[in-house]
Amino acid sequence: MSAIPRRLLPSTAVLAALTLVSGCGLGAKKVESGADAKERGPITYAAGKDVSGVVPKLIKRWNETHPGEKATFIELPEDANAQRQQMIQNAQLKSDTFTVLSLDAVWTAEFAANRWIDEIPRKSFPYDKTLDPINGTVKYRGKYFAMPYASDGALLYYRKDLLDKAGIDEPPETWDEMREVCRKVLKGQSKMSCYAGQFEKYEGLTVNFSEAVHSAGGRITDDKGNPTVNTPEAKRGLDSLVEGFRDGTMSKEAITYMEEPGRRAFEKGKTLFIRQWPSMYGVSSNKGKNNEVAGKFGVAPIPGQDGPGVSSLGGHNLALSSSARNKATALDFMRYMTSEQNSRRNLNDGSLAPVYADLYDDPDMQRKFPWLPVLKKSILHAEPRPRVVQYGDATTAIQDAAYAALTGKKSSSEALRSLQKKLRALTP
Repeated sequence: MSAIPRRLLPSTAVLAALTLVSGCGLGAKKVESGADAKERGPITYAAGKDVSGVVPKLIKRWNETHPGEKATFIELPEDANAQRQQMIQNAQLKSDTFTVLSLDAVWTAEFAANRWIDEIPRKSFPYDKTLDPINGTVKYRGKYFAMPYASDGALLYYRKDLLDKAGIDEPPETWDEMREVCRKVLKGQSKMSCYAGQFEKYEGLTVNFSEAVHSAGGRITDDKGNPTVNTPEAKRGLDSLVEGFRDGTMSKEAITYMEEPGRRAFEKGKTLFIRQWPSMYGVSSNKGKNNEVAGKFGVAPIPGQDGPGVSSLGGHNLALSSSARNKATALDFMRYMTSEQNSRRNLNDGSLAPVYADLYDDPDMQRKFPWLPVLKKSILHAEPRPRVVQYGDATTAIQDAAYAALTGKKSSSEALRSLQKKLRALTP
């Protein structure tokens, strides 16, 4: 089959390519595994929308030194649900359109269990240098199926200039403290809301719901994967979000926010606080006509019930598609993309959270990014979303329940009872 043109492919083109590949007769040649990879040649890199702008730079460097093994960036949608859907479609068609996959850290178990990705050689990747919580996301049944590329821990972005003007020296640590700060700072004005997160019905809602539950002392599943979400603690967490919409702490628009709409709202001065990932720091620090906050915001831990909150463990891992060609090249590309040097570049150029422990303690990095200790603490104390084989069904159930509660279609108690039942049905 002919190589994909060397340019970014929109999602419609990706779907067309997958449909075409499904009829290409891949069965004519046995696809090698990651363990015995020897084939070399052009590859593709499938990842979500690159807001940071770092991926084209990395691929350009690779292609300059690997003219016979060039990589093409296939840019998938921003919505994580849509990314996952296209990757699964590629796998089910046994298509070689996608070679290296950028997986949300929580997808690894599902993709490995379904044999959509290959086990990779453990000894050829530097797992001894990456943070332990992140390493936990690349394994399935004790075997390694991915290499961490970028981590993520939730951060609270706030308008430091407005807090300073109101005589508030420190950002709030709890929901109640945040509401009190908002009452003081926003008194007499109606154009700015207090707080926003990601509450559209997509993966970001699963993340924000999970953080609210964990920050209130609850859990979604126990260590064995059994659902534990119908509890007073979980209700307390969900209630904090429901009450936020009910009492105006959050604007009505926040129910439509994914990462990028929320970032733009913060930059336009529509919200005093926003829960976001570290990648927003670099983008929002760039001055522009639609950015009112460059140089005016600070970063802190997300709020919780009785102290700083608990982040969901985010991030992306690079994995090798089982149906891909040129896997020897792909493994080299994965080692290149996930190297400590490129992790440093990604932090410098796109404020992407590093996976290497040493970068968090590097004095030069700390001077440039003074919030690195906050981020490291966020990641080390983060709780993972449910690592279940049927993750797609689990996250859909979580989103349905949370969205119903936030929009008033169900009470928190009803939503959690329904969610407990659905998650139990997914437990082996």
